[in-house]
Amino acid sequence: MTKPSPKEALVMADVAGVPVDGEVAARISNSISPAFAGFAPVAGTLPFDLEPASFVLAQTAKVSK
Repeated sequence: MTKPSPKEALVMADVAGVPVDGEVAARISNSISPAFAGFAPVAGTLPFDLEPASFVLAQTAKVSK
């Protein structure tokens, strides 16, 4: 798990429908760095997927027994 670059933050904001300029994207990238650093020790060990769309899919999937 690595922190997103300003370019990646710009793309994610655009996909979310919140267009931002390069300066704002850089601030977003820098502001979430502590969260990525905090999760780094446990990355890949958590019992859930951190990607929101997969979470909704997992919550609504029917499990056959």
